[in-house]
Amino acid sequence: MAEIKPGNKIKIKTVKEIIEGRLLESPQANLYLIKLDSGYNIGVKKEDVVSIEKIKEKKEGKKKGEEKKKRQKQDLPKIDIIMTGGTISSRLDPETGAVKWLTKPSELFRFYPEMFDIVNVRKVKVPFMKASENMDYKDWQVIAKSCEESLNDKDCEGVIITHGTDFLHYTSSALSFFLQNLNKPVVLTYAQRSSDRASSDASLNLQCAARTAISDMAEVVIVGHASINDNFCFAMRGTKVRKMHTSRRDAFKTINDKPIAKVWPDKIEFVGKYNQRDNKKKVKLDLSFNERVALTKFYPGMDQELIEWLSGKYEGVVLEVSGLGHLAIDEARKNLLPSIKKATDNGLIICAAPQTIYGRLNPLVYSPGRKLMKAGIIFLEDMLPETSLVKLGWVLGHSSWRNKIKEKMLENIAGELNKRLEE
Repeated sequence: MAEIKPGNKIKIKTVKEIIEGRLLESPQANLYLIKLDSGYNIGVKKEDVVSIEKIKEKKEGKKKGEEKKKRQKQDLPKIDIIMTGGTISSRLDPETGAVKWLTKPSELFRFYPEMFDIVNVRKVKVPFMKASENMDYKDWQVIAKSCEESLNDKDCEGVIITHGTDFLHYTSSALSFFLQNLNKPVVLTYAQRSSDRASSDASLNLQCAARTAISDMAEVVIVGHASINDNFCFAMRGTKVRKMHTSRRDAFKTINDKPIAKVWPDKIEFVGKYNQRDNKKKVKLDLSFNERVALTKFYPGMDQELIEWLSGKYEGVVLEVSGLGHLAIDEARKNLLPSIKKATDNGLIICAAPQTIYGRLNPLVYSPGRKLMKAGIIFLEDMLPETSLVKLGWVLGHSSWRNKIKEKMLENIAGELNKRLEE
């Protein structure tokens, strides 16, 4: 009993069942905390344990030099990987049950060897390691600079960025605007489940990301599971994709568009329009950004004071509006129209995006929409709210565009607007 400690693989027999897993540090003295092979943690009361034993594990070490050989195949296309954090860049700490960053490139190679049958990873860059909720535009700029260096190197065929899931679509939107004159694929990928779990999605996502990174497209895309099964992935345009589930492996969905491609580890099938690779082009950075922008959702009973507060705090606001583009006005007890008109007259840029996510705004259908349009709101058609926020910050970052903000917001710069979408 004394030789069993956190991190050991164990077998526990209770009066009802036999449980195998890895022993973790327990927050309670009367409880064994065990991580199952499925990745889930369970607690077993010590008083229910009949016996406990340590399971001898086989060491699965690679032969010396195998990893090095794996990433030095000269006949494979070369790509760069930019690691920024998230579950895909983490590993289990068996003592605590928590995850830690994969800070060494060799660890990435050890956990995900299959992708090295598709590409030769030329460089692994680690500009920072952060959860996606801790990022902001300055981090997006750092990633964009790192991309630009790789994309303008003739020896690099494409770039993969590993990233946390929750705010991944903000980063993909930012890179879509920051990287102008794109010449090669920029592929963001993720994992909903860490590599130590039997149900991890990391390996397939990385293999499909590698296949996409050497493809014929010149787009910023998110690549991830197309379904809950390990069959293939979608390559989704960076400005038309959104995380739509908390934990499913196919959490990311293309919105108001269709995926650019279906991707398997051994092939890619294009199903949507895309810009083609052009290795002769040089990527140009446009990192302008005004962080004094906000995103807020209209809700019934929203107070006029919120509009007034936003007007004094920010230079641009995206409002998620209802229906075809409505807010509380006219007979509403809290009529927002006067506050909106006052805010836009004072220079606040107010844009509207659909809180329904799917569909297109059309303020001309009903009189409330027409009144709000006349009050100065810019209706962003089918643009996603998150993309709208990022684009507004980028547009307002260009002082020379101050007199044509509406024109720029409605210009389809990175596929953020789908003119073919039916209303």
